[in-house]
Amino acid sequence: MSWSNRYVGIPQADHGRSEMGCDCWGLACLVYAQELSIELPGYDGEYVSPDERAEIAGLIDAQEAVGPWSQVETPQAFDLLLFRRGRWRSHVGIFVARDLMLHIDGSDQARVASLSAPRWAVRLCGIYRHAQAGDLS
Repeated sequence: MSWSNRYVGIPQADHGRSEMGCDCWGLACLVYAQELSIELPGYDGEYVSPDERAEIAGLIDAQEAVGPWSQVETPQAFDLLLFRRGRWRSHVGIFVARDLMLHIDGSDQARVASLSAPRWAVRLCGIYRHAQAGDLS
């Protein structure tokens, strides 16, 4: 059983940061805290909703400039995958293995999806590793 199976089915909830409900960043926060003991900032109140893609893109741009994330070419488990939604980089998934990511999108629940699916393959714009995650391969 993969670590990702524990998160499949968590319902979508704007600004959610628990098993009761998450948005895509909340799911990353939850996974990092429970699986890696890494506390990510919650950004509570720093964006209105996941639909406010420009605000989310601004937060991502600010974090990219100062770390603790570094862009990598080859993903490993727990790397964050950054996707473009429209013109904004505003959706985050978590790399599971090979062609799979864990994510939560729209009003759906957390699920594992294929990175090569047409919806996601063309939108991937970066793979990021947290400094504390190191090499987990």
